[in-house]
Amino acid sequence: MMINKNRTIKLSFKQLLTPLLIFALFIILIQNNILSANAQNMQDSSVNANDLLNVNTNERIEDGTILHAFCWSFHTIKENMKDIADAGFTSIQTSPINEINSDYSNMKLMGSDTSNGTDGAWWWHYQPTDWKIGNYQLGTRDEFIAMCKKADEYNIKIIVDVVPNHTANNTEKVSKNLINACNGNLYHDTGFTAVSNWSDRLQCTRYSLISLPDVNTEDSGFQDYFISYLNDCIACGADGFRYDTAKHIGLPDDDRPYGVVNNFWTRVTSEIRNASEIFNYGEVLQGGNERISEYIKVIGSTTASSYGYQIRNAINGNNLSVSNIINYQVGDVDTSKLVTWVESHDNYINDGTWQQFDDTKIKLAWAVITARKDGVPLFFDRPYGSSTNNKWGSNTIGIAGSDIYKDDEIAAVNKFRNAMIGESENLINPNNNSQVLMIERGTKGAVLVNTSYNDVTVNTSTNLADAAYNSITDDQTMYYVTNGKLSGTIPSRSVSVLMKDSEYGSKLYIENFKAYFTSDTCDIILRAKDITNATYQINNGTSKSFSDGDTITIGKGDAYNTSYTLVLSGNDTNGEKYSKEYTLIKKEPGKENTVYFQKPTSWSNNIYAYVYDESESSVKEIAPWPGEAMKINENGVYSYSFEEEYEEPLIIFNDGTNQAPGSQEQGFLLIDGGTYSIDGLITNQENEITIYYYSSWSGANIHYKIGNKDWTSVPGIKMKDSKINGYKVVTIDMAGEKTLTVCFNNGNGSWDNNNGNNYYINNTGIYTIKNGTITNGIP
Repeated sequence: MMINKNRTIKLSFKQLLTPLLIFALFIILIQNNILSANAQNMQDSSVNANDLLNVNTNERIEDGTILHAFCWSFHTIKENMKDIADAGFTSIQTSPINEINSDYSNMKLMGSDTSNGTDGAWWWHYQPTDWKIGNYQLGTRDEFIAMCKKADEYNIKIIVDVVPNHTANNTEKVSKNLINACNGNLYHDTGFTAVSNWSDRLQCTRYSLISLPDVNTEDSGFQDYFISYLNDCIACGADGFRYDTAKHIGLPDDDRPYGVVNNFWTRVTSEIRNASEIFNYGEVLQGGNERISEYIKVIGSTTASSYGYQIRNAINGNNLSVSNIINYQVGDVDTSKLVTWVESHDNYINDGTWQQFDDTKIKLAWAVITARKDGVPLFFDRPYGSSTNNKWGSNTIGIAGSDIYKDDEIAAVNKFRNAMIGESENLINPNNNSQVLMIERGTKGAVLVNTSYNDVTVNTSTNLADAAYNSITDDQTMYYVTNGKLSGTIPSRSVSVLMKDSEYGSKLYIENFKAYFTSDTCDIILRAKDITNATYQINNGTSKSFSDGDTITIGKGDAYNTSYTLVLSGNDTNGEKYSKEYTLIKKEPGKENTVYFQKPTSWSNNIYAYVYDESESSVKEIAPWPGEAMKINENGVYSYSFEEEYEEPLIIFNDGTNQAPGSQEQGFLLIDGGTYSIDGLITNQENEITIYYYSSWSGANIHYKIGNKDWTSVPGIKMKDSKINGYKVVTIDMAGEKTLTVCFNNGNGSWDNNNGNNYYINNTGIYTIKNGTITNGIP
């Protein structure tokens, strides 16, 4: 996941000041040294290697990426704005913010009544009752304004999803003011008649869509009313609009009754505030009769749904052949005017992609569409806690969705796109391998995508300058360009992002890092690019200075299984402190390794350990999938031992159906003597307490005290999301103590302190806390 990063905040005045006033204010600010003081106050003490990419300087939505914050409330978006910016997103698309029927206000994404939504449903906000800002699902108009103001601080643009094509099917809930504004002509005369022939443009644009009454969008009274809504959104801070079901609103030359003028698109794109600065795009789903080129002419941009389908098929089939990827599947149109996606919310909910696509596939597909020159990539953020086995996850409207939008590979590709504005693209299958795609952007950078389940070594021509390149993803894989040839090894099922040094700032790293070594000593090459005062520290020892390329040696005479924590520190080009931590282990060759696993109660009792090593050109495994059977011990914990010697062994636990890590995710790094849960390594349980806490909060903190020591500072320590649905997890080093007192909070004022009694744990180990009850073991 992403590390907190330093960023400079760019203030947007949003048309509040005339150019003359802006200039006058700028002079005043300089005279009072306010600008420099503010800049210093906004510095964050935690700095990342990607500093130069952390400022969203894109002035055009088209140049960046859009996060679709599906069913997030305004407050939730506001509270997560820094994480969104740190992940490289430059725009956020909200769900529809119009007024809706509030009779069924259960905050479920999908309740038990899937037909009528009486138990709660996400789609209520796609059934407007009035075009005014605010609804019970997303928040109030004031909260929308506050969200937009926070977005301005990070130079993030806000796109509002608008739904002018239809209203709620319960017309008794529709605003009388809206109806009166249209003189009673709110709906087409065929607006309650279902479409029977989808190839008939007259029916497509004037008949009812899935029982939702079709609005008379050609009525001037309605247009005036709707434009007033758009202008209010803009005044509150909106920067663009996504038009839902745009294909069902007529084009100027579409079939229509005599005397009707199809001028809706002309008016809503030209008669709004700051019209030339507003980004508009229409949802024009392909499948026949869509007229995309004409919609682009009148709206500005449209979706490219068939390209999403093509990309999903390419990833599912591990076929990234350039010929399979390069065509946007929209015919002869300006492809810079397209909005692309891996999946939309409609795909996820209606097409079964939630089962077909896991997080790894999403990341691979996102890298392909985002690294390309054309198209504006839209990232649909799936529900929190969802998986290929659980469509709705925590099933809660208003909270933040899946954390995958913050994944290091997603963020790296977003930042790559931000740095490549105006650069041409070149798509290559290195070594003619259709499972690998390289997307070059001019001479400034390249993204490599590997869909293979094996590491792939490449040696291919490139436009990049001769140099050594570190991927700016967390694995920092090294690549070399010599005489116009790029060489290196792309890790399996992963993305590498390469850019010229000047494009991605300071770096501290170990060259070609390996987690294990089996010889008596290990030579480590330390790198410090654009870093001053570089130091290294081993196991909290004395800090020592080093220069880029220096080699240090560890391990001499040390016992096997000695662990080394190596911390590199220094100051980046802005003078801010930056650090990076590595762990290495001296492993005894030929020694038996033993690992332990505590299975979830929902798994069967037949547990297997699949041990493999993919550090070389071919994958080595002890036994074919599902691996070898684990032995159950008296304490209910499973164990497995083996003697084979691997350079970097990985392990996947499974019962033949369920597995941890999840399907097509890389295995856990195997640590001899380690105890694991489905969330990964639980280190020394004799000195630690691991807590699984059940909560519907999008984020949870644990506030605790060890023994009779002091409490942590409020709000405490942030807990991680567990892979067990609905749970947060944390491991606490007890430092020799046995008792722990804890309570929990969401960081926004909500607490669980066991009704004022707190929670007490009297021994080290693994515990589950759910609904006020503590039990031993994982859920």
